[in-house]
Amino acid sequence: MECFVGMSPLVRRRALAWTVAMLFAAATGCRFWNRPLFTPVATINQQEALPNPLLIPLSDRELIWNQLVDEVDDYFQIDREQRVQEVGGVLMEGRIETFPRTGSTILEPWRRDSTPGFEKLHATLQSVRRQATIRVIPQANGYLVDVIVRKELEDVDHPERATVGTNTARHDGSLVRSERHRDEGPATLGWITIGRDVSLEQQMLFELRGRLSELGHHSGKH
Repeated sequence: MECFVGMSPLVRRRALAWTVAMLFAAATGCRFWNRPLFTPVATINQQEALPNPLLIPLSDRELIWNQLVDEVDDYFQIDREQRVQEVGGVLMEGRIETFPRTGSTILEPWRRDSTPGFEKLHATLQSVRRQATIRVIPQANGYLVDVIVRKELEDVDHPERATVGTNTARHDGSLVRSERHRDEGPATLGWITIGRDVSLEQQMLFELRGRLSELGHHSGKH
C-alpha cells in the first residue's frame, strides 16, 4: 500500500477501490462482464418487479408503520416521520423522509444502500448519494406504500486528478485566492439529481412485503 502514501483520504479511497475492482475483474475473467452484475434489479426481474406504490392489504396501520420504519432504518437515517392519523374520521397520509446518505462502495459489503452490481460499482467509482421519501396512503382495502429513492451525483469544482484546475493563473484582472491545500482534493459545489434508484426501491418493497407476509402468516396460526 506504499503507493497510496501522500494521497488525500478521498483520492486514496478511490485508488484503492479501483485496485480492488480491477483485481476482481482479472480474477473472474470474461465471465465477470457477461453476468447481470451491473444491471439494476428491476431490469433483471422485470416479470417479478413489484408495483410502486405497493398495496399492503392489511388494516393494522401501526403494524405496517413499525415494520416500514424498521425497514427504512436498515438503509438510511430517518429525518422526519409523520404517521398515518385519523382526523375527523378520515385517515391522513403518512410520510417518512430520510437524510441523504453517501453511496456504499464495493469495499463496504455490509451496507445495503447501494444494491449489488451497477449501483455498487457506480458508488465506488463516483461520489453519489441517495435520499428516500416513503408515503403511506390509506385505501379502502389496505394501504399503498410509495417508495421514492432519489440519486444524486456530486458536483465538484474540478476533476479529481486534473492537471489544470483552480490553481491556474488568470490574466483577466481577477484576483483569485485559494486557501485550500492541493492534497485536499476537489471542493464540493453541490449535488446534481440524476434520477431514481429503482433497484433499491424494489429491494425495499420486496423486503417490506416479506416482513408483513411473515407476520401475517404467524398471526393467522394463533
